Amino acid sequence: MKFDILRDRLLEGLNDVMKAVSSKTTIPILTGIKIDVTEEGIRLTGSDADITIQTFIPVEEDGQQIIHIAETGSIVVQARMFNEIVRKLPTNDVEIHVTPGFQTHIRSGKSEFHLIGSDAAEYPLLPELTEDQKFTIPADLLKTIIRETVFAVATSESRPVLTGVNWQIKNETLICVATDSHRLARRKVQLENLPEVEHSVVIPGKSLNELNKVLEDSTNLVQIVITSQQVLFKTGDVLFFSRLLEGNYPDTTRLIPEEYQTNVTINGKSLLQAIDRASLVARGDRNNVVRFEILGHQAVEVSSNSPEIGKVQEEIPVESLEGEGLKISFSAKYMMEALKAIDGQDVVIQFTGAMRPFILRSVHDDAILQLILPVRTY
Repeated sequence: MKFDILRDRLLEGLNDVMKAVSSKTTIPILTGIKIDVTEEGIRLTGSDADITIQTFIPVEEDGQQIIHIAETGSIVVQARMFNEIVRKLPTNDVEIHVTPGFQTHIRSGKSEFHLIGSDAAEYPLLPELTEDQKFTIPADLLKTIIRETVFAVATSESRPVLTGVNWQIKNETLICVATDSHRLARRKVQLENLPEVEHSVVIPGKSLNELNKVLEDSTNLVQIVITSQQVLFKTGDVLFFSRLLEGNYPDTTRLIPEEYQTNVTINGKSLLQAIDRASLVARGDRNNVVRFEILGHQAVEVSSNSPEIGKVQEEIPVESLEGEGLKISFSAKYMMEALKAIDGQDVVIQFTGAMRPFILRSVHDDAILQLILPVRTY
């Protein structure tokens, strides 16, 4: 195979597919990137067996010729090395020529590299997906949903299903839930084009984090195809496949209280900043615990103390308060992440007692819900 390509455009494609390549893979060929050259353009594929990303670079874009193809074919090249070489080439014109024995020659200006490639036939094929369960969602909304939920997945592998986000489709609503058993993040979104069949899948948190980096911040539609073992996100010229996690996701609806003893409405941004300050002292403590106390109807107090470091107290005015007084302790990290997901809006915090899970919601909409378990302190 033989072709010329503009380096900038090749790098753009490599940036996407490199997100799926892992150096830790047990399958040697997956440390490489597969390059397929056809008359229409070039397909680049990267994979670590859990995530596969494929991107297509057409021969011309917006009337500009990007690739000149002399000879079609396929090759697998060492991903990290190829990426580094392309990044450091001296000019924007790159010529790639593969000769027998998978010898790959890369030329740019006066610079010439010779890499030993591998047989593309050994590279795993992409899964074939039937498109019966598919729907679309704007890219910026999908990014928001990921940001508001994925931080709450479990990091330990003791219960693998909790390392993913549960996506449920029912009654024209997509419900995304993440929990690590100490906290929970839920985001609901109404979409018109959802499949009518109820569906529940668990997408690895790692896959969603990588997808978030590939997605553009635009209103372009992303097509999502779900099967029993894979999910595919299609956006522009990029295909992003992820395997799904096996196992039954726990029923989290029972964790969310039906009624509350105390409701506090407060500015999310000032509460976040106060907890951030309090956590400076709490950081020496293993659990990073901050205390929260309701002082009458005008204010709450956020405090923290550490025997080795000292203590901090701060009063924050509340917008409104209903119900009983309360003292509660919680992880500063969990509370800050929950407030960041609600994104600086005014929040309603709903308590059912000092040792029961409490809820944070945005004042403006019910779509985002965050639940946190308090910490026992004696």
